[in-house]
Amino acid sequence: MPTDTFDLMDDWGPEKVVCVSDRKTGMRGVLVIDNSARGMGKGGTRMSPTLTVREVARLARTMTWKWAAVDLFHGGAKAGILGDPNAADKEDVLRAFARALANEVPDEYVFGLDMGLTEKDAAIFADELGRGAAVGLPSALGGLPYDELGVTGYGVAEAADAAAQAIDLPITATRVAIQGFGAVGQAAAERLVELGAVVVAVSTATGAVVDPDGLDVARLVALRAELGDDCVHAYGGAVAASAALTTDAQILIPAAREDVIDKDLATTTSAALIVEGANLPTTPAALEVLHERGVAVVPDFIANAGGIIAAAHSMDARHSPFPVDPGTVFAMISRKMRQNAETVLSESRRRGLAPHIAAQEIAEDRVREAMRLRGQLRAVGV
Repeated sequence: MPTDTFDLMDDWGPEKVVCVSDRKTGMRGVLVIDNSARGMGKGGTRMSPTLTVREVARLARTMTWKWAAVDLFHGGAKAGILGDPNAADKEDVLRAFARALANEVPDEYVFGLDMGLTEKDAAIFADELGRGAAVGLPSALGGLPYDELGVTGYGVAEAADAAAQAIDLPITATRVAIQGFGAVGQAAAERLVELGAVVVAVSTATGAVVDPDGLDVARLVALRAELGDDCVHAYGGAVAASAALTTDAQILIPAAREDVIDKDLATTTSAALIVEGANLPTTPAALEVLHERGVAVVPDFIANAGGIIAAAHSMDARHSPFPVDPGTVFAMISRKMRQNAETVLSESRRRGLAPHIAAQEIAEDRVREAMRLRGQLRAVGV
């Protein structure tokens, strides 16, 4: 095991790091099970040409806090494949990855959906290792299709609405900028429009569109269905993708990649509220600046937990002949997301802590108690 993998380990985890490869397909991947004190490992599976073990471990830790923050009983885990999600041999690589993890899946980990994977890919995992090996399956296979329903983005919007109310910012006519218009960003935009907000900026990997008077979100959604990321160019007036982060808006939702809000952006943003739709979109230095400036932040493991609430329902239904009722899932997402966003911002104000620290302490206390009850704590440690 390389020294840098040992460097990933602390008193919380990870408990297991499994690196796998396949000579025939060239598949290389990793599974990180971070902490299972509150339940078996659960977290999405991503595919990226720049994937690293450290990246997956960092995301697995986020899942540990996310499950604890929403008070659902799974542990933190994450899996990833190093490769191009648009490659012609993707299915062969996915099948090789599933076979290589047959000792861990589904007893210790269940595949889910993250960047680079779709419901069709979940179906491939299920074909290799059985229906219980994956969640996020297409509805035709009895699954709850997260991307199709937009559960994570819906939860981001619900959290944004609750947080806006908590800081006396009525959502009606409030200007919102969304960095990233994938499954999460699109669903968040659609729900925010329903709630009365005005979406003034949207970006994809290829560019951004900005309109201070409000974008036609329905038109953008239709264009994305046809053209993918190039929807912003077909919409007209496309500018650099970074414009979504810097445009004048009261609410900023980073919903794409890690570390996009740095110290410089935190210093200049006009947003009064940042809702982290992506995992780890704000650097630690930027979080300090935002707290000093009084900018409210709903942390990622609070804001984008809608997907794991849906995953919890799907986990429970993996071996059932009855499909999950989307209405039940959306109702719980709305209730949990609103409650958690309000609790974190309230605790942040009450204790004078940054929202991330307040949320982190709530999650850590729950994981620590589970570890204590299981007899996992050292005399001196966590």
